[in-house]
Amino acid sequence: MTRRVVVTGVGLVCALGIGTEESWKNLVAGQSGIAPITLFDTTGFDCTFAGEVKNFDPLNWIEKKELKKMGRFIQIALAGADFAVRMSNWSKETETDLDEVGVYVSSGIGGFDIIEREHWKLVQGGPGKISPFFIPSAIVNLASGNISIRYGARGPNSATATACSASAHAIGDSFKIIERGAAEMMICGGTEATITPMGVGGFASMRALSTRNDDPAHASRPFDLNRDGFVVGEGAGILILESLEHAQKRNAPIFAEIVGYGMSGDAYHITQPAENGDGAFRVMRAALKDAKIDGSAIGYLNAHGTSTPIGDAIETTAIKRLFGERAKQVPVSSTKSMTGHLLGGAGGLEAGISVLALRDQILPPTINYETPDPACDLDYVPNTARKAPVEYALSNSFGFGGTNAALIFKRWSGK
Repeated sequence: MTRRVVVTGVGLVCALGIGTEESWKNLVAGQSGIAPITLFDTTGFDCTFAGEVKNFDPLNWIEKKELKKMGRFIQIALAGADFAVRMSNWSKETETDLDEVGVYVSSGIGGFDIIEREHWKLVQGGPGKISPFFIPSAIVNLASGNISIRYGARGPNSATATACSASAHAIGDSFKIIERGAAEMMICGGTEATITPMGVGGFASMRALSTRNDDPAHASRPFDLNRDGFVVGEGAGILILESLEHAQKRNAPIFAEIVGYGMSGDAYHITQPAENGDGAFRVMRAALKDAKIDGSAIGYLNAHGTSTPIGDAIETTAIKRLFGERAKQVPVSSTKSMTGHLLGGAGGLEAGISVLALRDQILPPTINYETPDPACDLDYVPNTARKAPVEYALSNSFGFGGTNAALIFKRWSGK
């Protein structure tokens, strides 16, 4: 018999708030977290705004002497994990077997800030100036590593670096780890902090970013006719997944059940999705198959929806192919309109948002939706959150290299 897996904690840190409930409140209110960049001097940059985590003080979670060992993406991940663990009412002191608790927290890029800083030291002063903590503070899996050390989690420990699908893959893989009995609980999701000169400059050189520098709050406009590129965001989205038996044994709060996970590859292009949306269609179909439901059960879809001219139209095509005649009745929203695009952290953040949508039966909006695009003609929950009965929520994540992930969550009914 297949083991059931439930969500008992959600930890969100993003441009809309430091903490799960603050972030969720501002999402439902339709606020924008996009503003001019303060983390570095943007003089000469084509794009000068982003979705920064504002007023983030890592000393609230990390001892000062430890900070030099951690890039910003690790610091934010530890904060997200703390919010998730607290929400789940779990502690290592009461856990009966820490060998059964794993960590799987991913990132698309890792410590870009550290790489840039230490390279500058090398150029300016030679190799003797490079910090001995350079490597462990920058590599992708050290978010998982530090979280496992903090909580004594000795079970499976991993991290994917599958671009913008990374944290959705982490959650899906964790679901399967628990389902097959290789762990009882997983702290999983993703984190990213790439609002750096190389990060922003690199995406801008690809002409992937919005350049609406005179109006940052309205720059991320998924599915709108006048969208001109995505907005870089930073933050973390961490879930606590547990076997149903483990959660019930410790009387944990249960906010949703994870029931479906799909993976696919476009096999098409290094940065562009297949024109017919085939990879996106197949990954959603795979998640439905895994959940043993059909498209008629889905009541909300949290789209990848990055606000790029090509990507949003192709995702719309894939959704229409999946749902057929019902496509226009399925509420679809892109919360990247408010948070920016967290890259490798996006899937974790949006999985958490999908769980909260099921918990509260509220669909977060796609803000800045002003001018309909004939190529994007679905119900994007425009500008205002909506109360709606939702049994199943689907969350999409698509990454460079044509790597795709889809997750399906079910409202928890207590049974």
